[in-house]
Amino acid sequence: QAQLVESGGGSVQAGDSLRLSCVASGRTFSTFDYDMDMGWYRQAPGKEREFVARIDWSGVNTSYAEAVKGRLTITRPNTKLTTYLRMSNLKPEDTAMYCCNVQNQGMDYWGQGTQVTVSS
Repeated sequence: QAQLVESGGGSVQAGDSLRLSCVASGRTFSTFDYDMDMGWYRQAPGKEREFVARIDWSGVNTSYAEAVKGRLTITRPNTKLTTYLRMSNLKPEDTAMYCCNVQNQGMDYWGQGTQVTVSS
């Protein structure tokens, strides 16, 4: 059974940093799934879910939403089934539920999310 578990969210002040983690587990995922992309989306209250960042299997190719470029960094260690989102210089507008997403073999998988709240 496929499972994505996020952690690392919290309540912080503007300018602070956080690191979110997402671990993929279950027979659906393998270290050798070369097409397996991992990414993060977020949804603020009253708003639609939006793309934040994505990283491919190699860990080399990444993409970011314009709103987070330069402040958020997505990484993927050699284990390949984990991704991190390093968030720096957080702003109140970053407040949202952050959900991990995996695209693998034509399927989309989602975690339950971890809440990030940034106060000014």
